[in-house]
Parts: sequence; C-alpha cells; structure tokens
Amino acid sequence: MPTPQPTAIALLSGGLDSATAAALAQAAGYVVIGLSFDYGQRHRRELQAAADVASALQLAEHHTIAVNLASWGGSALTDQTIAVPTGGVQSGVIPSTYVPGRNTVFIALGLSLAEARGATKLVLGVNAVDYSGYPDCRPDYLSAFQTLADLASKSGREGHGAQLWAPLVLWSKTEIVREALRLKVPINTTWSCYSGGDRACGICDSCRIRDAALIEAGHPELASGALSSH
Repeated sequence: MPTPQPTAIALLSGGLDSATAAALAQAAGYVVIGLSFDYGQRHRRELQAAADVASALQLAEHHTIAVNLASWGGSALTDQTIAVPTGGVQSGVIPSTYVPGRNTVFIALGLSLAEARGATKLVLGVNAVDYSGYPDCRPDYLSAFQTLADLASKSGREGHGAQLWAPLVLWSKTEIVREALRLKVPINTTWSCYSGGDRACGICDSCRIRDAALIEAGHPELASGALSSH
C-alpha cells in the first residue's frame, strides 16, 4: 500500500510570497490546505487573490476566517487615518504597515488547523530581507514560536506537532519571483498592493519591491502599471 501524502497548512495572503511558499510545499510532495484571514485590512482585494491562487494551485481545501484586528488599528493597513508609506523601506525602521500581533495570531490559528487536520507542516511566506523591519518575519521569531508550538499542543507534546516552514525567509524578492516562475505560480493573480484600490497603485513600498523584482527577473509586463487586472 502506498504511503499517504503528508499534509501541510499554508497561510495564504494572496500575495506572491505566500503563493510561492504554497507551491514549494506542493512540489515537496505535500497535500496543501490554504488558510487566509480577513483581518480588517484596507487591501481586502488580496482575499479574492488568495481564493484565485488556491483555485489555480488546486489546493485540497481553502479556508478564510475573520479576525478583526482593525478594531483597534495601530497600522496603516488597518487604520484608514494612517497613510500607506510610499517613500521606500528604511533600514532599521519598523514601517507603519506593521500590524501589531498579526503573525502571532495567524500562526496560532494555523497551528490549530494543522493539529485538527494532522498536518506536519505550517507553511509561511514570511520574508526577512525586503521587509526587515517587521519583527514577526525574522528567523529568531520563528524559532521561538516553534518552541512554543511544540509545548502548546497535544501533537507537539507527543512529538509529532506541525513544524513551521518559512522557505523564503532569507530570499530576495527577485529570487522569489524566479522560483514562482519555475513553479508556474499564477503571478498575475496574486496581489501585493497595500493601498486598497481595485488596481495596484505601483507606488506603495510593497508594489515598488514587487515591481523592481519582476523587472529584474525579466518580466516587466507583470509589473503593476502594465496589468489591466492585477
């Protein structure tokens, strides 16, 4: 009897990084279940992108749940009175697009689904290179959270809890784009813009980083301004 495929839970934002990480898990032989969050983000357009990516990658399941972090704001992504930054990422400065506690909440919920489904991996598209100011996208944070995950669950205490897997954490955005192309990730269905419109703005920090990487990788036609439907 063939060995059943292992299961992985992929946190799927709708962006390029999380889509690429999910595709990497599939390439590694995992059955992938997607998990997305409606957290009151101004760029809710990414939730449709997450659904489109889940469909294109033919994920086994895709769940979207509401966790309203906009109730108390504290970020340009959840508070309409805070402007989305467009001046570029500054070294050593945590940008206003950081959402307090977001990844801690999302990973905890992902671990819950992983334990319920018997998944052995929780796949994260976090990246510490382009968004180095985010404290919850760094290797030391992920290592500490793994320790907590192993202690916080029945499966972890029994020695078979889900492992946090962030394959892109130290990759440049251009490397991620090239890997997405290799894996045939539907880049044109992903959404990275923070500004909350129907079309990518092309000027927020997220758009700038994405577009620069697409151009460097030889695909300027996929950059924000060139798409009729980003």
